[in-house]
Amino acid sequence: MFESIDPSTGASYLRVELDAEGAIEGKLAAASAAYRDWRAYSMKDRAALLKKLATSIREDRERIAMLMTREMGKPIREARAETDKCAWCFEHYAEFAESYLAPVEIASDASKSYVQHLPLGPILGILPWNAPIWLAARSAAPALMAGNVVVLKHDSHVPGCAQALGEHAEKTLPPGVLQLVFTDNDGTEEVIRDKRIRGVSFTGSTRAGKIVAGIAGSELKPAVLELGGSDPAIVAQDADLEAACKAIVTSRIINAGQSCIAAKRIFVERPVYEEVLGNIRTRMEALKVGDPAHEDTDVGPLARADIRDNLHRQVTETIAAGAKCLLGGTLPETPGYFYPPTLLTDVPLNSPAFCEETFGPVAVVMAVDDIDQAIDLANQSDYGLAAAVWCDSARGEALAARLETGQVNVNGIVKTDPRLPSGGIKNSGLGRELGPHGIREFVNTQQVWVGPAKPA
Repeated sequence: MFESIDPSTGASYLRVELDAEGAIEGKLAAASAAYRDWRAYSMKDRAALLKKLATSIREDRERIAMLMTREMGKPIREARAETDKCAWCFEHYAEFAESYLAPVEIASDASKSYVQHLPLGPILGILPWNAPIWLAARSAAPALMAGNVVVLKHDSHVPGCAQALGEHAEKTLPPGVLQLVFTDNDGTEEVIRDKRIRGVSFTGSTRAGKIVAGIAGSELKPAVLELGGSDPAIVAQDADLEAACKAIVTSRIINAGQSCIAAKRIFVERPVYEEVLGNIRTRMEALKVGDPAHEDTDVGPLARADIRDNLHRQVTETIAAGAKCLLGGTLPETPGYFYPPTLLTDVPLNSPAFCEETFGPVAVVMAVDDIDQAIDLANQSDYGLAAAVWCDSARGEALAARLETGQVNVNGIVKTDPRLPSGGIKNSGLGRELGPHGIREFVNTQQVWVGPAKPA
């Protein structure tokens, strides 16, 4: 049984039965059959259908957004924005996939030699709960335009969001091209191992990602993993401090802080430390925590009770280790899984808030003597997903190469963008999604060597 719990109240919201074994077999058979036709579609025809899917999603924006809000607590304004981004993703690949996958000529001893990008077959996307619509599009859109078909396995806590996407796919795409499976961990392993599945895309925790990678690797199937992060944000004394503080707080509290690419550890050069700390504290104090369905809510609940309990453990253990808590840090005595915006300073380097991924509205702000120390501390992490640098732009570009992350934003909020590759290193994952690099993760990069023509 997939069950969503409204995190604002703790009450059951929706239940969906798991697929029977025969149903999953039928879906995999349908995917295999659909692939034979879909791969033969022209780019133009695939694009037209993905645009229809995007339009259908946009027209259902309010319902989809409210499903996210009630199933996992995303504030309604953010849920609408996520729905729009999902539609944009399908539209973007409909427009640009052909250029991303264009053959590349490479000179050799042949009369003609080149690389072309051919589809692999059915691709499995295993999705988390924190961005159930956007991450589905991020997984599916590039793969579909490359000529693959896609099977999506959503997290068990967001069955309504999964069903909604499935309804739109069924309405706009040929049968079997984009399907959903509702299954547990054992069933997911069986799907990964099924010979008809030719690749796996996974977004989620590092622990689960290692399991998925192990299963896929044992079957010699490519896997792309987007895992956890403990992302640093570095603020230099020459930065636009107002812009930096605004973006850092926004990044830290989006989706109640439940984002892998959120700024979590903030390193500030000492001459501007007090000013930045005060600005961040003022902004975090002004945030409105409440019902995510209300238009003026900034921070909704965490998605589940266990997530809140683990976050509170991290905070209390970090304070016990010597950190100062300037804001928040206490469990509210209200229904639901709310957690207050929390600001920690003087955080020991071996404490949970520094070493672990904090999945909630908890910001760590630390003073550094200079940028070299900031980069050293930023890289003292098992994660390597994304980072932000706030300073002179030219200097920021030079610093980017020193940061051990898959993405660096200079003077801007870290985000995923359909036009640009996204992914991490170290415990933050393998491979890339999105952009011209991501779409090539699930293709056969085929070399073609053409010898001289037979003389007439």
